Amino acid sequence: MRFDQAKPFATLIVVIVLWLLLPVAIKSFSRASFFELTAPITVAASYARDLQSYWGMRNHSKDELIGAGRDLSRLNATYEFAVQQNVELQAEVSRLESLLRLPAFNQYRYEHARVARRDFSAWWQQIVIRKGKNYGIPVGAPVIFNGGVVGRVTEVHPTTANVELISSPNLRLAGVIEGDTRPISFQGGLNATFAPPKGVVEFVPLDVFANSNSPKRLVTSGLGGVFPPGLMLGTITKLELGSDGLFQSGEVKLDDRLGSLSEVTVLVPVSTE
Repeated sequence: MRFDQAKPFATLIVVIVLWLLLPVAIKSFSRASFFELTAPITVAASYARDLQSYWGMRNHSKDELIGAGRDLSRLNATYEFAVQQNVELQAEVSRLESLLRLPAFNQYRYEHARVARRDFSAWWQQIVIRKGKNYGIPVGAPVIFNGGVVGRVTEVHPTTANVELISSPNLRLAGVIEGDTRPISFQGGLNATFAPPKGVVEFVPLDVFANSNSPKRLVTSGLGGVFPPGLMLGTITKLELGSDGLFQSGEVKLDDRLGSLSEVTVLVPVSTE
């Protein structure tokens, strides 16, 4: 290989070596600065997609719009009834807490946010939302949608925030099987880009049985103080005896919509205590 042909490779090697030798503080500053420079482009592209979707929906016929409005009215009636039930249940919980002198659960403020970008690979699963420090979103805040848990905020920037999905192998939390109180360990799995999202569970008691024909619902336990209890994580579809012979481990099927979410809700703690 001639010198002029090897010159680009030599330059690349020098750049990589210099980057590895840089202090961690400079690397973090450079990464944050690069993200802030590209954030407006990401947000602008997200708004452009929303505008494209808006003009696309304007091409629907009046009959289609009337049908969609009728379906929406039915959903609104169902949601109004659910809201009334929720208010009654919250009042009952407050009454019982007062009678039993129990501490109240941590309260959250619901911050709805649009998804600006999705970054999926075998090693991480994350999305970028169009809200950040400008809406008081903190690092570590839980993120949910109507199907359960989405993930957890890992980085917060002035106008955007990064959310690590529960399908990411870097996210681990405690869950329980619905109807049971024994905590088990949940972790995201190694998910291919276009494959259905999945996770894994460990330390499952031996008396629990689950398979694809009779799956078990896995919900958050509330331990750790990050996620409220009872939020849907997924369904356990496979269990097998672990290497220690004392517990089981298995697979968890996650919601297929995790890879195509357009709107999520961030639970922002009202109190920082």
